[in-house]
Amino acid sequence: MMDDESVRLTAWARGRVQGVGFRWWVRARALELGLVGSATNLRDGRVEVVAEGPRSSCERLLELLRGPGTPGRVAGVTERWSEPRGGLPGFQER
Repeated sequence: MMDDESVRLTAWARGRVQGVGFRWWVRARALELGLVGSATNLRDGRVEVVAEGPRSSCERLLELLRGPGTPGRVAGVTERWSEPRGGLPGFQER
């Protein structure tokens, strides 16, 4: 696989990730990496992050989600990789 192939990353962050500026932080990091997608609060307290763009940029976002610099407290991140679907306007907080 090529590092610059376009991919879709779906990640679910659990822990204290709602009401702490987490989605705003994810959006800022994603825009810095040139990714499109969204960060959405789920009813069960997780945040779902969908990002599309170069694989290397999506992998970097995943590293940041798992790193120590996030707002709140991330207890764990589950990820799924798939083909990009396109049609995402910028990066949205939902």
